[in-house]
Amino acid sequence: MLEKILIFVIFLGPLIFFHELGHFFFARLFGVRVEVFSIGFGPKIFKYVHKGTQYAISIIPLGGYVKMFGDDPFSQAQLTDEEKSVAFNHKTKWARFWIVFGGPLANLILAYFLYVGLLAGGEKVPETKVGVVSEKSVLYEKGIRTGDVLVGINDEKILSFDDFNIKGSKVEKVIVRRSTGLVTMDVDMDLEPFINEFVSVVSAVKKPVFINPKGEKFYFSVTKKPTDYTVSLEEILTTFSGRGYLYKFTEENEKMVLDQTSELELVTSGTQELIPFLMKLDFYPLDLSVRNVQMSTPSDKAGVKKDDLIISFNGKTLTSFEQLRTELQEIPDGKEITIGVLSNGKLVTKSFVPEVKMHENRKVKLMGVESSVEYLQPKLVIAKAGSFGEALVSAFQRTWDGVIKTFSGYKKLITREVSLNNIGGPLAIGKVASDSFNISLSMFFRLMAVISINLGVINLFPIPVLDGGHIMFLIFETFNGGPLSKRKLEIAQRLGVSVLFFLIFVALFNDITRLF
Repeated sequence: MLEKILIFVIFLGPLIFFHELGHFFFARLFGVRVEVFSIGFGPKIFKYVHKGTQYAISIIPLGGYVKMFGDDPFSQAQLTDEEKSVAFNHKTKWARFWIVFGGPLANLILAYFLYVGLLAGGEKVPETKVGVVSEKSVLYEKGIRTGDVLVGINDEKILSFDDFNIKGSKVEKVIVRRSTGLVTMDVDMDLEPFINEFVSVVSAVKKPVFINPKGEKFYFSVTKKPTDYTVSLEEILTTFSGRGYLYKFTEENEKMVLDQTSELELVTSGTQELIPFLMKLDFYPLDLSVRNVQMSTPSDKAGVKKDDLIISFNGKTLTSFEQLRTELQEIPDGKEITIGVLSNGKLVTKSFVPEVKMHENRKVKLMGVESSVEYLQPKLVIAKAGSFGEALVSAFQRTWDGVIKTFSGYKKLITREVSLNNIGGPLAIGKVASDSFNISLSMFFRLMAVISINLGVINLFPIPVLDGGHIMFLIFETFNGGPLSKRKLEIAQRLGVSVLFFLIFVALFNDITRLF
């Protein structure tokens, strides 16, 4: 836990520092006296005064502030001419705009230089590997299969998803790498539809892990004594030729260690499907195992327990948790279902009526169980710009794309195209920061760039108390011929604080519900 808190502070600290530094830089540039430069809120745990400015680190590391002389619009104090020369509210509108805009601008500049460093020095990124490709998919018709790794579009090399900004608007051919080697195929699709189709099949894939009724886990491989653990269950299912091996394993420092002495060789006829064959031998896909049962849900009331194996639904054998979820949605509202459960090695049946809830304007049926599925971490490859000049250009493209995508994402929140449940707070940020740090430093800095862009964009929203709200007041002041009345400012401030507290409440509520 201490390590995660430290990673969170290291992650968030530079974002806050550069944001406040942007305000500080422009304040000093335009001659405004800065009274306090603080990283964090609340009681100060460190402070240092230099040339009239107090530099401080405060105990709550979830933001910061730059306190400028004369920045209180409600102050009744009479200032001397000398004080007016260093007071924020007595500067020109142009100066105040840059002082306010400096914070978000600094976040965008930070993101840009993080991208420059990553592109120039080389970054570890997930390879462009395809997830499950349905036989009904357009990509399947073009020849792309589950587990393919995209390595080229037309005559351009592809190392990461950022390389999809290729020249032209047409995809004539693609090159993929699969177990049999490189395969070139004609595609003849417009670029945007191709990218949309490709991104839709880049899904999480499962580890080829099975479990027996005793709760013992086994790794399945089509090769004897495997050393490569990057092959997914979905790839195995599409290429299985009738021979495979099961191994008990342990996990040490998040790495899989196989017990070679436990090797179990399996041979089937070519017509037998792998999962039904293994289930007959009492080896079940790990995702059929119950990781957690939510309290007071239909499954909990029916007696389903953690580590139970759900192996049938209304008499039909299940081979995956996705199949269970699909079957559940297809039953009529209010109809009782029956599931077959292996509990402590004994087969029992449970009957209950699923719960019906609304999710993003549609009905979903819920049992209240969570799968024990384990997903395969994507393989990381080194992606590097061809030259420093190319890194400078590509970093600008990434930063601008990030700004556009951030605006688009929040627009969808406002128009209710996506749910408020997608908003994450400090706990969510802390988790993804820790996860990215454990994957690679380049993933950590890439996420830092993304969050820096988000922080910059969010602060530009026209909400009073945010930087964008101050810019909005400056625009009103321009058309109004002078400052807004104090009454109007008070109402706007209260409205801004209400909106901000609502967003904070939603973010924290989502964080807590994700934990429990």
